[in-house]
Amino acid sequence: MFWTRVFVLSLLTTLLILTFSGEVGSAAVRGDSKAADPEGAARQVFVPESDASNFFKRRSRRSTRYYEQQAEQKVWLSASEQRRENNEEQRDENENYAEEVRDEQDERSREVNEQMREYHYDGLQPRYYWFH
Repeated sequence: MFWTRVFVLSLLTTLLILTFSGEVGSAAVRGDSKAADPEGAARQVFVPESDASNFFKRRSRRSTRYYEQQAEQKVWLSASEQRRENNEEQRDENENYAEEVRDEQDERSREVNEQMREYHYDGLQPRYYWFH
């Protein structure tokens, strides 16, 4: 029941606004005391047909010129080349970083293995000398 009241109230306010907006638009006062003739205004806005056709002949729809297309293509190619070089540089940096990390890890594991061998060495000869 409440929503119907809200709906009716909104409709009434909309109707009220619409009725007053029409009166306000018709009540506008001109700055000039004399009314301007509509034909004089039309003469100022519109040009003769011959002038209009000459205007459109001189300014036809502008299409892109061949050199403009080539310039755009050069810009596009240079941008794609820069993108490609940047991607290659990043890939090389990532590969170098991964290789350095791998080398460091191999070096650490090799050092640990050597330390373990030295710690557990019992002075015996290698195994192939044991059974001769």
